[in-house]
Amino acid sequence: MDLVEFVKNVTVQVVVVAWALFFLSWVVGWALKGLPIPSTRIKKTGEKILEDGVWAAFWLAVGSSVFALVSYIASAVYQPLPPPPTP
Repeated sequence: MDLVEFVKNVTVQVVVVAWALFFLSWVVGWALKGLPIPSTRIKKTGEKILEDGVWAAFWLAVGSSVFALVSYIASAVYQPLPPPPTP
């Protein structure tokens, strides 16, 4: 495995974990916001978690798109090295 494959694999794993954390925060945020209790502090906390999760998902999508674009351009421009000269 070369360095490029290693970086792509690590990036994919990090992005999958980040999306899983977003989904977890989304579920926890809605659970806190929808609790049938009269405490507005807990409901506001759920709303803040939801808002932070949406912003995190937006920046995660933007970052993933930029990385995919850079990776595509690099693979399109990359030229393999020529073989060494033979004596």
